[in-house]
Amino acid sequence: MPWDEWEQLKADAAARGSAGTRLDHVPQEAGGGAAAGDLKSDKKAWTKAGEDTKGLREGIGKALGKLEDGQTGLGDTAGCQSAAAQQELYGSWKKYVGDVQGRCVELGGLLESSGRDLAKSDDDVWAALEKLRTKYQDTDPVGGQAKGR
Repeated sequence: MPWDEWEQLKADAAARGSAGTRLDHVPQEAGGGAAAGDLKSDKKAWTKAGEDTKGLREGIGKALGKLEDGQTGLGDTAGCQSAAAQQELYGSWKKYVGDVQGRCVELGGLLESSGRDLAKSDDDVWAALEKLRTKYQDTDPVGGQAKGR
């Protein structure tokens, strides 16, 4: 998981006793580091990342429409195992793609608010990301399993 890797990278940096970060546009104080309150974040970058992530909604919506159009004319699935399987698969993918769409919208909002507010602690942002991860928890892969058929 990327979050586990991120946590490991932070732990490794802390263990090395990092010399500190120097930002080119912020004068360095004696002893290293920027003065308290001088760290800057680009609100435009956060906003753009959030908007772009939320903007994925439109393309995903088009994909959902094409997925639904592909079911046109399927009709009654009784007596036809492949049609029944296709209908079951369609329902599964419709839910999954809808969840991806929702995840993009919520993550985009979180990115925008993180850049706008900048008052949230790392723990608050982490908690919001964990809440999203839990809400949109993917199901275990089941490809190729006959499900009793």
